[in-house]
Amino acid sequence: MPSRKHIAIGCGAVILLVLPLAASLTGQPYLISLASRILIYGLAAASLDLLLGYSAMISLGHAAFVGVGAYVVGIFHFHGFEAEPLFTWPFLLAGSENGLLVLPLAVLTSAFAALIIGALSLRTTGMHFIMITLAFAQMLFYFFVSLEKYGGDDGLSMYSRTKLPGLDLENDIQFYYLCLGSLILFLFFAARLVHSRFGLIIRGAGNNDRRIKGLGIHSYRYKLATFVIAGGTAGLAGALLANQTEYVSPGLMHWTLSGELMVMVLLGGLGTLFGPVLGAAVFLLLEETLAIYTEHWMIYMGPFLVLSVIFAKNGLLGFLTGKKDRHD
Repeated sequence: MPSRKHIAIGCGAVILLVLPLAASLTGQPYLISLASRILIYGLAAASLDLLLGYSAMISLGHAAFVGVGAYVVGIFHFHGFEAEPLFTWPFLLAGSENGLLVLPLAVLTSAFAALIIGALSLRTTGMHFIMITLAFAQMLFYFFVSLEKYGGDDGLSMYSRTKLPGLDLENDIQFYYLCLGSLILFLFFAARLVHSRFGLIIRGAGNNDRRIKGLGIHSYRYKLATFVIAGGTAGLAGALLANQTEYVSPGLMHWTLSGELMVMVLLGGLGTLFGPVLGAAVFLLLEETLAIYTEHWMIYMGPFLVLSVIFAKNGLLGFLTGKKDRHD
């Protein structure tokens, strides 16, 4: 018999697959846009779960990689629209809306930023690690605020979405399925990763790093690799978010977004991968619903989060599936 976890995940997958059809039949196309946003934030939150839930790396700068990925798409679009090259030396690089170029480049740029930040931050632990990741994110935030050519703190508007062969991303349904496919691929990859030898090492290092080092395993490399994977995935989420909103701004790098992603992870279930997607859905749906009635929606969101922590200590996914231990 399938477990409650598999049943819950299967029901969620069915809902996500048929949602665009149901929204079209009921005449509520806005639901497709909202669901796309949930999938994108779910992708970013699941990537953060690799750090929080498996490696015990509490990063308050994860939004930096979301913003970097978004700005890669936005800057390439800007230069393509203006018919102005990004630079001409040491080689000519022109703007582009080609998704086969821009999306992988967004992932690689975010991963490279994660490599630099992680290589420095992982030399510390505990509160020092938290504060260094936060500091790097804020540095990137103010750096992009200073770029007046790309809108400064007003942000940068896009006039069309990225082009992909065989897909019309201007069509919200096709864009939705691109986001869903990206999320499914990452969850499949991450699930295989955390249950491999690599995953055993990062989980062991998260629980007791000294013991892992005592076994002769250089955990720093594994943690850095995890940090880079999470950063690159967050960059993909940022690239998709830029296309969904057709707008990028330094606000995507602010520490408040990192905090929201952390709340989604904790709300859905730490160390579950699927839980952060559920957490993103509940968080954004509550935000959307409460904002209809009051602009002070966070006042009502707060008590809900407190109750969730008290009565669902293993997150909403753990509450639904009856799991008492994460990583099950």
